[in-house]
Amino acid sequence: MLDAALYGDDDRAVIFTYAWDRLLIDPVPGPRGADDFTGLEPITPAVWKVPAEARPIAPAGSTLPRLAADLPHTFALIDPRNGAEGVTRQLEELVADLEPASIDLLDVGGDVLASGDEPTLKSPLADALTLAACSQVNAFIRLLVAGPGLDGELPLDHVRRMLGPLVHTFTAQDVEPVSSVLEWHPSEATGMLAATARGVHGTCEVRDAGLPIPLTDESPTIHKVDLDEALRHNQLARAIMATTSLDEVESLSREVCGFSEIDYERNKALWLKEQRLAKLDAESVLPQLAQFEAEARSRGVTHTTFRHLTEALNLDGSQRDDLRRLLIDNRPDQYAAPLWRVAHRRHGPRAEAS
Repeated sequence: MLDAALYGDDDRAVIFTYAWDRLLIDPVPGPRGADDFTGLEPITPAVWKVPAEARPIAPAGSTLPRLAADLPHTFALIDPRNGAEGVTRQLEELVADLEPASIDLLDVGGDVLASGDEPTLKSPLADALTLAACSQVNAFIRLLVAGPGLDGELPLDHVRRMLGPLVHTFTAQDVEPVSSVLEWHPSEATGMLAATARGVHGTCEVRDAGLPIPLTDESPTIHKVDLDEALRHNQLARAIMATTSLDEVESLSREVCGFSEIDYERNKALWLKEQRLAKLDAESVLPQLAQFEAEARSRGVTHTTFRHLTEALNLDGSQRDDLRRLLIDNRPDQYAAPLWRVAHRRHGPRAEAS
């Protein structure tokens, strides 16, 4: 979306990103490294391209090969196993090899601006690790925050105080190149960003905890942020700059933030193994959906994500696409792509039986 909005259709970006799809797609806690895939192609000694033909090694999962198949850009793998020094080395090699015209560090939501001690912070590790690496590369890197507050980790007012100039406001036209991807990709923050670019407003409930996220006119904006200022503010990023392993990064996250998000994933993965999953058919799901929507309306919720619905209805992450198809087939008027609109009134008997 950023590439379409700022650089045009003729540009072909290299998207340097994590293979970290959380437990909805990947049942293995934490991010994946190069050794977790087959079919990767070398770009530099430390950087691997993820082509459409690549496959995660079971039981791991990843959305990157399918993204590579659906989009014209090159996807390169951030491998965090060697800590911030390892990611810095990867970036330095990419910059030397590609000689890029521009480098944008993009965060959706703004938790890259966290200091580390905020009570609402849930997943600072990836952002802090990337920020730490970017601050040590001898190249100009522009830090951009899109969708202020959309990840639910920092209050919008907190993020807003650190935002610099407005760079762009996403439109429905910017979303179009990735519209087919948003039909299957589970990213909640990007989904809300796209929905607000298409004009959706309200309150969206996300994640397993059901965080309420306001969808406003500010949601589809992109702002420039001073990278050095972000680093000064981000205690975790500063603490991990010399790390050489992911274990070190985790240890410092526990020290600075009081937790490691990978520990949370480990505990949740064990819990999921013990859960008895619900049946996925219209007869079972639609009454549960009606109950969920009634409770959501009482909380002031107008929209939700299919990831949140999957968890709220006690389904497995692998059933998300089937749930999405079932709900859209039965209630097409409630699909506010790529979000689900909470019904404002009860459906009649005919809709319940469809």
